Amino acid sequence: MPKIVSVETEIPPVKITQKEAAEFAKQLFSTSFKNIGRLLTVFENGEIDSRYFVKDLEWFSREHTFQEKNDEFIHHAVELGSRVVKKILSHHQLTLEDIDAIFTISTSGIATPSLEARIMNHLPFSSHVKRIPIWGLGCAGGANGLSRAYEYCLAFPKANVLVLSIELCSLTFQHGDRSKSNLVGTSLFADGVACAVVCGDESPLLEGISHPLPSIFATQSTLLEDSLDVMGWEVKNNGMYVVFSKDIPTLVKNWLRPNVEEFINRNDISLEDIKHFVAHPGGKKVIEAYQEALGMEESMTSESMKVLKNYGNMSSVTILYVLKEFMNKGCERGDIGLGTALGPGFSSELLLMRWE
Repeated sequence: MPKIVSVETEIPPVKITQKEAAEFAKQLFSTSFKNIGRLLTVFENGEIDSRYFVKDLEWFSREHTFQEKNDEFIHHAVELGSRVVKKILSHHQLTLEDIDAIFTISTSGIATPSLEARIMNHLPFSSHVKRIPIWGLGCAGGANGLSRAYEYCLAFPKANVLVLSIELCSLTFQHGDRSKSNLVGTSLFADGVACAVVCGDESPLLEGISHPLPSIFATQSTLLEDSLDVMGWEVKNNGMYVVFSKDIPTLVKNWLRPNVEEFINRNDISLEDIKHFVAHPGGKKVIEAYQEALGMEESMTSESMKVLKNYGNMSSVTILYVLKEFMNKGCERGDIGLGTALGPGFSSELLLMRWE
């Protein structure tokens, strides 16, 4: 089965504590909400200590056009994306010529030519690398990218594939939007970049690796009908406005378990067999809903909570940060992991992994 060989991350330059973010929101939103003090508890109760942005808070205190924000998105995405690609290749002594395909995941900005094409103009990739940009899957995008890379490597077992996820959520911030959804988004979303190497069974990259790696052996994508208003963007004249329903934790509780059980049972796996839960941490309430829906101990979501606490919700990137936690700590040969992420649509991406 195709294997995830490595995951690397690149952290944006500006660290913002949650206390600083709450004070910024208080100044911005206080004239719009009489009960601003009560609403600001979303910053205190979300279990986030810090996040990373590409711009400082002073930049966000001013209005910016859609073009200004998107120009910043392209600039920083190419810079940070190039860095993380160089980092992961040097870690494995891979060359750019060894890469057969790039799956580029993003939902927080617009770029045509796509981001990997721009990065290929900075780094000397082969001009024949297959480019598969994936846009619009939001928080589910990282898991989807791993799943599509798995399928590619099944078809081409000698292949080495990059899954490059770039999200600069902060640049979608709407200075003039005084909605509760924008306030919640201000408390939660962050910027991040990550890259994974996925390779087929016959890749020379696997030679000499003795420690167990996560092998993907099954995936499932699911779309919930009539749920377009749960999560996503409304694109207006001055940019993208966040759509973030308060019903998401309830949907997780009621919809996720039968979806997961159908998937894992079809692959002769039970919930009791899952040793590692590689979950995208959409927020504290979403993680708690995971625990309740799947009957999991709190310890099963400790890696997801750690990433949420230190980095916030980086949309599609976040599950790769969580996966890196598991790969850094090391897992036993034969252990089974379940990767899960939820996104716009409302949708679910699931993948089963076995360390071998």
